[in-house]
Amino acid sequence: EFCSTNPQIDPATPYQTWYFGNSPEMAEELADLVIAGKKFATASLADVNTIKPDEAPIADGYSVVTDFQGNPLCVIQTTEILHIPFNAVEAQFASDEGEGDQSLEYWRRVHSEYFLRESKSLKIEFNEDSLICCERFKLLFPL
Repeated sequence: EFCSTNPQIDPATPYQTWYFGNSPEMAEELADLVIAGKKFATASLADVNTIKPDEAPIADGYSVVTDFQGNPLCVIQTTEILHIPFNAVEAQFASDEGEGDQSLEYWRRVHSEYFLRESKSLKIEFNEDSLICCERFKLLFPL
């Protein structure tokens, strides 16, 4: 459906398929923020992207964002990727993530908790100096 409404994009163009977070509730909540136009950024641990390169964001790449069960919800395109230490992520990026009250304090709290759980499960280290992959994207479908 996305390709039929965007004939300039070849249906054979590579794309990634993934969901936000690590639970059905988080995947739905964050995808809803994207569709509502409130979320146009996301963050991941750079070390996790090294361990799982197929899941790492791709500059100018297309992604089909799904719910936790794999049902497609929207199509986005990555517009920017920056690698920044956790403690240097700025308030604007936190706001662009569109979560909670959009403050840097909220962003640091919830992402620290998330990254600590994720790093523990993968047996890697996470601290204030860990590199974060800060990705910005634009919603392409639905509009």
